[in-house]
Amino acid sequence: MANLLTWLVLGFIAGALAKLIYPGRQGGGIFATTLLGILGAMVGGWLGTVLLGGAVTGLNLTSIILAVIGAMLLIFLWGVFTRAA
Repeated sequence: MANLLTWLVLGFIAGALAKLIYPGRQGGGIFATTLLGILGAMVGGWLGTVLLGGAVTGLNLTSIILAVIGAMLLIFLWGVFTRAA
């Protein structure tokens, strides 16, 4: 249960920071932000594991940075796919 709570907190932080940093106007409210943040945390964690050799664990600065990068990547991809439709 604590692991799920950590993912939710990290996802919320990452999603909010990604929306603040990413240029332009993105749709979606607090739930979309949190979902993108959680998915971004997963993508960022996976990239960190691949690139850094598994050095990403827990709720720390490296995890937050990678989660924000992952969330920004997902925001970019979401914009590409929604503009194409």
